[in-house]
Amino acid sequence: MDKLMAAERAPQTRMRAQQARFQQQTNALENFKTRLSDLQTSIKALGATDNAYGARSASVAATSGWSASAATGAEAGSYKVNVSQLATRTQRVGASDVGAGLSASSDVSALTIGTLSIAGSITAGEFSVNGARISVAKTDSLQDVFNQISTKTGGAVSASYDPATDKVKLESLNEIVLGSANDSSNFLTALQLFNNGSNSILSPKSLGVVSVGSAIANANLKQPITAVDASGNGSFNINGVDIAYNVNTDSLQTIVSKINASNAGVTASFDKSNDRFTLTNKTTGDVGLNVSEASGGLLEALGLNSTATVAKGKNALFTVDGGATRASNSNTLDEAATGISGLSVTATSETEQTITVGADNTDLRKRIEDFISKFNAVQTFIDTATKTSTSGKGAVSSSILSGNLEVASVSSSLRGFAFSSVPGLSGAVQRLDSLGIDFKTGTSQLEIKNSAALDSALTNQPDAVKTMFTDSANGLSTKLNAYLTQAIGVDGPIASQTKRLAKQSTDVDNQIESLERRLASDQARLERSFVQMEQAQSNLQSQLASLTNAFGNSRK
Repeated sequence: MDKLMAAERAPQTRMRAQQARFQQQTNALENFKTRLSDLQTSIKALGATDNAYGARSASVAATSGWSASAATGAEAGSYKVNVSQLATRTQRVGASDVGAGLSASSDVSALTIGTLSIAGSITAGEFSVNGARISVAKTDSLQDVFNQISTKTGGAVSASYDPATDKVKLESLNEIVLGSANDSSNFLTALQLFNNGSNSILSPKSLGVVSVGSAIANANLKQPITAVDASGNGSFNINGVDIAYNVNTDSLQTIVSKINASNAGVTASFDKSNDRFTLTNKTTGDVGLNVSEASGGLLEALGLNSTATVAKGKNALFTVDGGATRASNSNTLDEAATGISGLSVTATSETEQTITVGADNTDLRKRIEDFISKFNAVQTFIDTATKTSTSGKGAVSSSILSGNLEVASVSSSLRGFAFSSVPGLSGAVQRLDSLGIDFKTGTSQLEIKNSAALDSALTNQPDAVKTMFTDSANGLSTKLNAYLTQAIGVDGPIASQTKRLAKQSTDVDNQIESLERRLASDQARLERSFVQMEQAQSNLQSQLASLTNAFGNSRK
């Protein structure tokens, strides 16, 4: 019975083979659609009315540090740009030493060296004075260290602090020698004490600096801030922009950040070594940097108001091709500054450089090469998927889409687009072969046969090339894009074939299911008949046995 049922199922095997063929054809059509979509993407890139057509590049000597760029349509040529003065930024340099001194008196026994408000923090360790080793910890007071200096040198060297000058002084009857190669504490350099070959060494400048991380009220400022309300609120103005602050909650670092983040157009910074603040315009050129506030305000305490020094910015001065001297606020000399359309030059030194502007066809040529590659990929797929061949013995073999006329017709349609002229154009650029692009002999594959002709057209006739591809009515990209949109669209031939194959596969599924139901019924019927046959055979055997027994007994 199994062999009988297997024979009955033979049509199912053929049906499933047919379904597999349908799926292979569906996969091939999806592959074809992908390649057409890739081709459409490439032709759209050629149809984009962007800066690829007529693009320009600008070059300058690689070692000069200058840079240049040219916009689409910039006039090609060489230009000599001579910069005699670079643009600089206006700067408002605050007064130095805006921080209060370390102590109001010469008694420094309450000053812990680890928390001194000086330019650099003091590290624990040892340092030498006249060869004597002085050991310091960050918890020592400044007076503790002074006492050690005197004790370890046997009273030969004395140290003191002068509140009037905010400086430390070392004195001796003989030359003082500071430091040694194995010092581990920076105490001497932190307090600006250096050898001078004499018996008296004094810090060259005041030691106290502001504490930018502390609240303004506790920032160790030399000058008090009085232009605030009862809650400590105040404000100042930079270039017309108000900056608010609170002396009890804002730190000086917060104020610096507020200035830098504002629309005042300046950068604020703090120089700890000189204990001063600076405001610098973010833009170059001879433009103002104005500040204002009420008397007794924060800017005055920071040395940025009446005591500040203003260094006006300079404009860049330059000539083009030996012409009249021009000025620019910026070192980036745009077309408004140079008078050269589309050209922008950034100068970094006061010298003369030659700027060369020429065609930049890199992007456009890549787009054309990509179009050719995608076009050829479609044609190769069609040739492979639809070909048939005959062996020497006359046997014909076919490919997965052999006989598919709709697929084969795409090849001829694409060749027609590539070969035809664009209607309405005049001049030398009317179709692809005007750009040196043609079919490989005897094939449907495109190639750049004349690279020089392509480069010449892209360089010398960019507008004509652009029109050939992008004309809104008849451009090659316009027409081909419309054709491909229809070909791969939801109502196009590929979608229709895919739907038809899916329906055919479903019909085969239904046929297989119908056949399986019939075979199941036949198998059940055969199984019942087989059982009945076995039962009948068993009955016959029982009857035969009874007859044998009966006749056998009678003969005896």
